[in-house]
Amino acid sequence: MDLNRILGAVDHTLLNPAATWGQVRTVCDDGVRYRTASVCIPPSFVRQARDYLGDRLPVCTVIGFPNGYSSTAAKCFEAGDAVDSGADEIDMVINIGWAKDNRWDDLLHEIQAVKNVCRGRILKVIVETCLLTETEKIQLCRIVSDAGADFIKTSTGFAGGGATREDVALFARYVQPHVKIKAAGGISGLEDAEAFLQLGASRLGTSRIVKAVKELEQP
Repeated sequence: MDLNRILGAVDHTLLNPAATWGQVRTVCDDGVRYRTASVCIPPSFVRQARDYLGDRLPVCTVIGFPNGYSSTAAKCFEAGDAVDSGADEIDMVINIGWAKDNRWDDLLHEIQAVKNVCRGRILKVIVETCLLTETEKIQLCRIVSDAGADFIKTSTGFAGGGATREDVALFARYVQPHVKIKAAGGISGLEDAEAFLQLGASRLGTSRIVKAVKELEQP
């Protein structure tokens, strides 16, 4: 098991609604120490984290989170504000009701609008797989690809289900080559993380991997 490879794929995450700056700062410190891909934190802490971290680690945040049913204008405002505050990466939640209503063009245009506001920053699109049929997942692979997003992401972790190996394998079959995969929600430990990477994920959204590595370091 290559711990450096696993840690280098982790968006070290703290999205608890009761998160404090002290907790966010600890996540930032751990992200730097263990060389994670980024820290993924609430939007209200982005500017503080950017000022605290400088250029030591990318800052990721979420918009339309966790339910995805904000208006497109609201999501664009959130994304623009996050970028202005120093975010390097944006994880947006799609409007899941639109997927259920087959409003594929609306979903495409919303992702494109948010991508434009990101001004070159990485955009990851959360599709909340636990709420989707297989047909809807395949269609969203096409929509996310056509919209020019950088990643498709499985889950928020707040909708009753998280990443599954089957969903990551499905994404790997159906997204276009320029779209990477982020598995998030319920990643239980190092073996689970390694399996997702082997199936084709490039990022892992989790708070557990750094903790697992810390436990390995205990005498």
